[in-house]
Amino acid sequence: MIRDAKGGPFGWALDAYIGWKFRSAFRGLWVRGTLPTGDEGRLVYLNHCNWWDGFMLHQLGRAAGWDSYCLMEEENLRRYRFLARIGAFSIRRKDAVSSVESLRYAKALLRRPRSALYVFPEGEHRPFGVLPLQLERGVELLARVSKVECVPIAVRYAFFEHERPDVLLEVGTPHPPGPLALFQQGLESVVKRVAAATSLEGFTQKVSGARGVAERWDAARGLAP
Repeated sequence: MIRDAKGGPFGWALDAYIGWKFRSAFRGLWVRGTLPTGDEGRLVYLNHCNWWDGFMLHQLGRAAGWDSYCLMEEENLRRYRFLARIGAFSIRRKDAVSSVESLRYAKALLRRPRSALYVFPEGEHRPFGVLPLQLERGVELLARVSKVECVPIAVRYAFFEHERPDVLLEVGTPHPPGPLALFQQGLESVVKRVAAATSLEGFTQKVSGARGVAERWDAARGLAP
């Protein structure tokens, strides 16, 4: 198992780099719904549709004030070992002993104040909006072991008449641990809602990104709002 290695000079430098990289690639991070607050730990489960998801979650955690961690397949974390510096730790899903160790480690992390553990229950990248979602049982087991609040969040990358894409997050209703069907219903519900969005109406910007050519041109002409 690869444990997280948050903090230290390299971790702080990586924090700054990821923030810069995200803001330069996207117009912004937008949230609809209420991000939970408070000192209790929480399990946040999301659809997994893009390579950018890890960087996006880093920005979400900072915007929400969470102490964030992410469960990753060990093979992928070995490939991108630097992600351990921003809270990633590993699991080998086909190894029962390793899985138990990772579950115990996750449970300990969720006892920390303001902790948030991100999980992609689909287990791999899937095209956005394809339903029904194919969820694995790991999210159910982790929730039962940890006994924490569970929060579904849908992620969508979309263009809305701008040079750069927007990242839209739809936050669902938190719920206690339960059967896999409960997670299926929770995640599909928010995926459907965010898929139906045709504008940024109702969303709140949590992270601002780079301006496009049109915005810079309007600013130069004195027409920017």
